[in-house]
Amino acid sequence: MNAYRVKPMKFPWTPVVYLAAVLLALALQRTIPLQIAPGRALLLEMAGVAIAGAGIWLVLWGYAKLIRHRTALLSSSPTTHLVTSGPYRFTRNPVYLGYTLAMLGSGLLLANFWMAIIAALTAIVTHAWIIRSEEKHLLARFGFEFECYCRRTRAWI
Repeated sequence: MNAYRVKPMKFPWTPVVYLAAVLLALALQRTIPLQIAPGRALLLEMAGVAIAGAGIWLVLWGYAKLIRHRTALLSSSPTTHLVTSGPYRFTRNPVYLGYTLAMLGSGLLLANFWMAIIAALTAIVTHAWIIRSEEKHLLARFGFEFECYCRRTRAWI
């Protein structure tokens, strides 16, 4: 297997998948609302702000590392460097983890429990479809170095 035979995805699906998930959650909340328990709203809002904030911070930190290493930001572009520092020391997918946390936190903040449920489902779809495709490309491109990175760093957390 070589890097020329295993190309990145042709389209950057991740933003589309997460945007579609958010829109679906908003539509479901509007048609089949899931109510929160009275008296817990403030606690859920505070947790939502913290989780969404952590997610946004993780996305920005992940993108900043990719920019600093002058490598691809989107899954549709070939990777030029294997980034293993910054948030990539803790998770192989800090941007996707950040998107998921931001979506989960937003669901809590907005009292939209559909968003929390769909965030988990979106993470599963992202892993099964997008991450597996990206990792095939990275394995072909970086070989043993990527294998070692996978052994010491989890895909999510």
